[in-house]
Amino acid sequence: MHWNVLPAPILSTLRHGAVIPAHPLALGPDRQFDRESQRAISRYYVDAGSGGLAVGVHSTQFAIREVGLYRPVLELAIGTACDWTDRPLVMIAGAVGKTAQAVEEARTARAMGYHAVLLSLAALKGASEDELIDHCTAVAEEMPLIGFYLQTAVGGIPLSRGFWARFAAIDNVVAIKVAPFNRYRTLDVAFGIASAHAEDRITLYTGNDDHIVADLVTPLVVRTGNREVTLRFQGGLLGHWSVWTRGAVKLLERLKLSVSAGAITPEVLALDSFVTDCNSVVFDVDHDFAGCIPGCHEILRRQGLMTSVECLDPHEKLSLGQSEGIDRLYATYPELHDDAFVAANLERWRN
Repeated sequence: MHWNVLPAPILSTLRHGAVIPAHPLALGPDRQFDRESQRAISRYYVDAGSGGLAVGVHSTQFAIREVGLYRPVLELAIGTACDWTDRPLVMIAGAVGKTAQAVEEARTARAMGYHAVLLSLAALKGASEDELIDHCTAVAEEMPLIGFYLQTAVGGIPLSRGFWARFAAIDNVVAIKVAPFNRYRTLDVAFGIASAHAEDRITLYTGNDDHIVADLVTPLVVRTGNREVTLRFQGGLLGHWSVWTRGAVKLLERLKLSVSAGAITPEVLALDSFVTDCNSVVFDVDHDFAGCIPGCHEILRRQGLMTSVECLDPHEKLSLGQSEGIDRLYATYPELHDDAFVAANLERWRN
């Protein structure tokens, strides 16, 4: 499947830029798959105004493959989305592993009706650049591809400016999630896209949860060859936006209006510090991101969207002081959370 056969509303949503939450995995206190909560979370994202869902990605826990949940989780997400709304949603499936596995996951997602795959390269540590490009090309032959620059702290590998130029030249690449949590490496992606003359085909999504607002209001201006190219992050495909999602939608709308009006005020720029402070707690920066997934779960549990914070790995828990940190966020940034919206709709989402 090539990107040029995607339905026009889907391609338009992707390119305009949207809030795309990285969908978590709901487990009950017994650490068994909680389908009711999983369905409720998907409905929440849809009603919050998300432009799509990313499923089977880092926030969904890569280990779903090892316990036989990859297919059930993907099926439930796209089935729920299709049943809940007629609005076009960009459905993105995570693909991981060596080439054979990633290709098979892309085929599985395509058969279910997903529109693109977000490709993690974490399993290819030590591979040459040629091997990485061959791997990406093989997956891109199956369906539209979204690149993923995953931060090294959670398993990503450093990728050169030259790699991104070669990656961007793959014709079936439609977007890149830039999430190295590193400004130098973020700029490498922009240079790669410009070098490949792919800026009209590839849409940038921020995954830099430590720099969300600044990414969305700051142009990336790169000079390469005889050209000066301006690229912008159009939306976010974020684990951070898996919580307080209605607030995230309002935030993106505000930032887009500010950019279009050329009015990036100090008040808008101040939001970067506020959102990053929230992320530092939710993603557990003090403990090198050890509690990043449980941190998201805890907020969803407090809202009633999850029944526990359990992960597939029983050792993956909230870190010391993380729950108290979330208390502080609620007290400090009441304008950023969406508890009232969730409370008003929770019963409907759970039915």
